[in-house]
Amino acid sequence: LMGVSDHPQLEIIFFTVILISYLMTLIGNSTIILLSRLDARLHTPMYFFLSNLSTLDLGFTTSSVPQMLINLWGPEKTITYGGCVTQLYVFLWLGSTECILLMVMAFDRYVAVCRPLHYTTIMNPRLCWLLAVLAWLVGLGNSVIQSTFTLQLPLCEHQRVDNFLCEVPAMMKLACGDTSLNEAVLNGVCSFFTVVPLSVILLSYCYIAQAVLKIRSVEACRKAFNTCFSHLVVVFLFYGSAIYGYSLPAKSSNQDQGKFISLFYSVVTPMVNPLIYTLRNKEVKGALRRVLGKVRKVG
Repeated sequence: LMGVSDHPQLEIIFFTVILISYLMTLIGNSTIILLSRLDARLHTPMYFFLSNLSTLDLGFTTSSVPQMLINLWGPEKTITYGGCVTQLYVFLWLGSTECILLMVMAFDRYVAVCRPLHYTTIMNPRLCWLLAVLAWLVGLGNSVIQSTFTLQLPLCEHQRVDNFLCEVPAMMKLACGDTSLNEAVLNGVCSFFTVVPLSVILLSYCYIAQAVLKIRSVEACRKAFNTCFSHLVVVFLFYGSAIYGYSLPAKSSNQDQGKFISLFYSVVTPMVNPLIYTLRNKEVKGALRRVLGKVRKVG
């Protein structure tokens, strides 16, 4: 693994920044998962999906960051072939799942805002579990097919992956043969997992915006718009970087740009998701105070 940058003097800076980001990701997402389980007031569809997102982000970032930190810290920049293959499958699985899960979460918000009287009936526990399982299975199916297809390419003699992790675009650059078919498949799959969910998300928020505009309370209207804006920021950060990273031709794209885009959606997005989605939320802050209060009483 060639790493993030070609400048060795920057490695200690990258190591420090990425380590801090990783620790924040672990703390933020673990807090959401624990609070969603321990506080009865958070046993709702919204926090069920958020805990799924946090679990996914923990696995997503852990599949690449520890290996990256090891390579940044020492002179060795290696990864075993088995480790590379595992990283390829897991990273694509969790990334694909997040694309579908963000769409499911947008649908949940649409029902909550636009159909509030029917919310508990529509978003019943059975449907919530079905949507969550479907998201994980669709992501897994995409990873199995696309990663296996990529590994069938004939590799050149050198074994240098010009990136900090083994993902499909970087692995395709190792191929000596024609990759046009693989690129066509990658672009098609990327379109399905990004453009389709993104279109559904934007449509959902258009309906949400219409419903919010009908609210007479200026304060409630501002609060709803701020929440929607925060969610859309996360959506555009993740989908925008994923579309850029996976849609460009593998042989012709700027590799330095590709590295930083990969760094963005594998490190930055999992870190900011808890901040954007829940840690600014009064319900989560209240749940955190209640849980800490119980811990103090026990102590």
